[in-house]
Amino acid sequence: MAITQAMCTSFKGQLMTATHNFTASTGDAFYIALYTSSATLGATTTAYSATDEVVGTGYVAGGNLLVNVTPTTSGTTGLTDFSDTTWSTATITARGALIYNSTSANKAVCVLDFGGDKTSTAGDFTVVFPSATAADAIIRIA
Repeated sequence: MAITQAMCTSFKGQLMTATHNFTASTGDAFYIALYTSSATLGATTTAYSATDEVVGTGYVAGGNLLVNVTPTTSGTTGLTDFSDTTWSTATITARGALIYNSTSANKAVCVLDFGGDKTSTAGDFTVVFPSATAADAIIRIA
């Protein structure tokens, strides 16, 4: 069992068929679900699953709805990003996360590896996304 950070391979193919719409406020609904260290997630992940998802106070199965940042380009790179998301007053431990498209049959977008267990105890659990730049955006095509 392992969580390996990756852009999901199925997502890459789905970009070619216009499966995902990242346009802010009018696009698809993207969620982030948190997972324990027992989860097996990586490039071959194709869809959201509740298996080995975090269970705890302040966390609801399926995770949080993400706020999209409208896609843009910078130089020769296309990119999009999300606003940071928080589970308030949460008592949970997570090792990684899956971003998925709930509008499109819960198809997987990317897997995040936190590098170790992260815990909150009756406090905020926040996923901070990198800057929406060509070098750092969570989703970018160079």
